[in-house]
Amino acid sequence: MNLIFLLMAFCVGMAMSIQAAVNTQLASSIGANSVVAAFVSFACGTIVLGGVALSRGGLGPTFAALAGQPVWKFAGGFLGAAFVFGTVFLAPRIGLLSLIVLVIAGQLLTSMAIDHFGLINMAVRKVSNVRVAGACIVALGVAVTIFGDRIVATLTR
Repeated sequence: MNLIFLLMAFCVGMAMSIQAAVNTQLASSIGANSVVAAFVSFACGTIVLGGVALSRGGLGPTFAALAGQPVWKFAGGFLGAAFVFGTVFLAPRIGLLSLIVLVIAGQLLTSMAIDHFGLINMAVRKVSNVRVAGACIVALGVAVTIFGDRIVATLTR
């Protein structure tokens, strides 16, 4: 794998945490309205992506091709909205660290299934035992991150 792509993926993960924190602050400053904060986040993103798309040759042919797409291919937007709303809603309630480690655990398990079985028309990339072991280590890290203080407190009584 290209090191640049790996670094880009790491930066995307950093951006997710920062986005959740920024959107949470926006929500709290507008009356704890998580839905409006998620909407504003998507609106800002739409403006930026629209500008980039226009600079890369326009939207006309792409919009024309949209009409022939099956409805399920539009689920990404709904899932993205659910993600942004979920982070804005949950971050102040469970904390950013708990939110992000659980998001990572959910992404990890879902991604393994999609890769292994080629779900959603993705290429099949069989998950090896080594990768399953890595996922188990990450899952253990999630458990320690969320329940570690309680476990330590229980063991030291």
